[in-house]
Amino acid sequence: MYAAADSGTDDAVRVLDDQCRVTGTLPLPVDPFDVEDLAQADGRLWLSDTGDNAGARTTVALTDMDTGTGAGTLRRLTYPDGARDAEAILMGSDGVPVLVTKELFGASGIYRPAGALRAEQLPSPGPTGLERVGQIGFEPTETPGGPVPFAASTMITGGAVGADGTVVALRTYTDVYLYPAPDGDVVAALTGAEPIRVPMPDQPQGEAIAFTPAGDLLSASEANGGPLPPIRVLYGATGLVTPAAGEVGVALQVDPTALIAAGVGAGLVVALGGVLWWRIRSRRRRN
Repeated sequence: MYAAADSGTDDAVRVLDDQCRVTGTLPLPVDPFDVEDLAQADGRLWLSDTGDNAGARTTVALTDMDTGTGAGTLRRLTYPDGARDAEAILMGSDGVPVLVTKELFGASGIYRPAGALRAEQLPSPGPTGLERVGQIGFEPTETPGGPVPFAASTMITGGAVGADGTVVALRTYTDVYLYPAPDGDVVAALTGAEPIRVPMPDQPQGEAIAFTPAGDLLSASEANGGPLPPIRVLYGATGLVTPAAGEVGVALQVDPTALIAAGVGAGLVVALGGVLWWRIRSRRRRN
């Protein structure tokens, strides 16, 4: 399990066990500006240094990391249409990084490196130009949670791809949307498939989502300036397990070789399996 603080507030990735206890740290290979999400591809961890609340950055970046040594390389990116704040990175089975922006109003943009370059093909330090390949927007929901009441259910704060590449998840502060991607095409899934919406438990600032290899979802929240909430794990529709709170309660992923999302503060960890996973598999069979 891995966890990272955002907004350049830390210089290391935490390594955690399956009870959220910190077992070690990996020093970041470069000084980050605002890491907002993590993904795994080609056996390496990828830090999405793409946060830009002020909309002022001329470049954003991806940094790969060797989880054994912490060594890595910075690869800068530029948007084709001005500065953007992005808190979700999606890395499909093709290894092409897809960024989804976080918008207060209007649709979020979907971007990937021009020419659909794989993450490992991006030159260092770059920059490599991004291309806009679509957009996505959510209708407001009544799910409680989040720091921005009027837009908490529409602002995209994290993303993940299932271990086999056939399910894509995007989350807002309040809900998770699951997209079937039977051929592993992340962009096609986001722009053409109908998602299943999963309301999250009430979280102060839910900004992290990840999959376990079994297909369960893990969700975490920042503290939003308040007390650190306890860690909770929810299985299926009813069962609730409450382990001891971890030293760092950011976004968590059970498989140490798989994807983990990034956040900051002590957080809520939620695994939704059983009925949810059956529904999305059932949907793909019908289609």
